[in-house]
Amino acid sequence: MNMKIFQAILGVISICILLGCAELKDTGETIGEGTKDVATSIGHASRDAAKSIGKNTKKVVSDINDNSEE
Repeated sequence: MNMKIFQAILGVISICILLGCAELKDTGETIGEGTKDVATSIGHASRDAAKSIGKNTKKVVSDINDNSEE
């Protein structure tokens, strides 16, 4: 009888461990997706800022060249 109780307890513990692993996996995927979204947003913002700086720098250099030719 004690062996059946031990096996039942062992079964319950095993199920709890498996459910815990599934929860950890889901949590990890959620964190990973969130991190990916944040990294993408930062990358796009950096790219847009660099483009804007480049365009404005080009305009300033063009204006300086135009003024120096006059």
